[in-house]
Amino acid sequence: MNEILELIGRDKALFLEDISENERELKSKVSNSSFLVLGGAGSIGQAVTREIFKREPKKLHVVDISENNLVELVRDIRSSFGYIEGEFRTFALDIGSIEYNAFIKADGKYDYILNLSALKHVRSEKDPFTLMRMIDVNIFNTDKTIAQAIDKGTKKYFCVSTDKAANPVNMMGASKRIMEMFLMRRSRDISISTARFANVAFSDGSLLHGFNQRIQKKQPIVAPNDVKRYFVTPQESGELCLMSCIFGENRDIFFPKLSEELHLISFADIAVKFLNQRGYEAYLCRDEDEARELINTLPQQNKWPCLFTGSDTTGEKDFEEFFTDNETLELEKFTNLGVIKNALNVENDKLQKFENVIGEMRKKHQWTKEELVELFFYMIPNFGHLETGKYLDSKM
Repeated sequence: MNEILELIGRDKALFLEDISENERELKSKVSNSSFLVLGGAGSIGQAVTREIFKREPKKLHVVDISENNLVELVRDIRSSFGYIEGEFRTFALDIGSIEYNAFIKADGKYDYILNLSALKHVRSEKDPFTLMRMIDVNIFNTDKTIAQAIDKGTKKYFCVSTDKAANPVNMMGASKRIMEMFLMRRSRDISISTARFANVAFSDGSLLHGFNQRIQKKQPIVAPNDVKRYFVTPQESGELCLMSCIFGENRDIFFPKLSEELHLISFADIAVKFLNQRGYEAYLCRDEDEARELINTLPQQNKWPCLFTGSDTTGEKDFEEFFTDNETLELEKFTNLGVIKNALNVENDKLQKFENVIGEMRKKHQWTKEELVELFFYMIPNFGHLETGKYLDSKM
């Protein structure tokens, strides 16, 4: 973790005090409860699973669509923590499938359900088909699994959101904001909490994770020099989610407080530090062709070809934020955790129209991105989406 902290400009973990001050109650509640973690083999899901496992729950079931990642999760947990008296099992299932429905029907008795499954990439909005799947995963699968939790008498449902849901500019962030609206409706029947947090450093598929891949494959490193983000470590993401799940009141949204420890940093700055840690100096190239050509010679000189450019792709935001001006904050309860307090506010007409329109599109097996964007603007009138016609897949 120390290596990651150095890269993101910190010298200590963000939630040390909050975890330490609440550890006794956290351990007591976890050790006397049963848990289901959905999307538990992704980067955040694995972090959450580890945080639950090491506090010895009565039952811990993990569901994920990725069989390979589940295998690695089990190997990691056995290698780090060993075994617990409680039941620990993993299931390679699609949450939207008939098999998952049968799994819930057969058991489904959990005190806490944590949903970490999501399509999280801005690039997922590039075509209408992947975009529809993002809507299904981020919104409808969430609503479905909450309904199942209510039916089974689950005490608490946690679902991860994103900082990109605050004043969203891309469809991914907007889908999570709409998900929060669906959570609000279900909060009448079950206690729900969520969390918005920063980019998870070196999570699967992230740009920082890509830096590792580029080094291993001996390829140039590319990063935007005008996009800044907040970063948390994988462990911190798991701690934040578990704290929200266990201590969050109904409709609470947890987020990391801004401080000297948590600050914006550009991807280009991290890339330079990343290369320095590995004994290389970043060499700035003028274009992709030069970067690809120089990869064959520069590493022998302890230099690495880099291309740092401005961002001009659809859905990018210069900086991120965890809350909006019209949200009510509780900042005194925890040291480094803030809480957005939400009163019950259900926009039934909007939610019903969203379900109906998407349902008709899916029934016809035909829709366009423009239609989906228009629907998102209906749901979020101040949606800051700007279509540039350029996407990350068109870059190196």
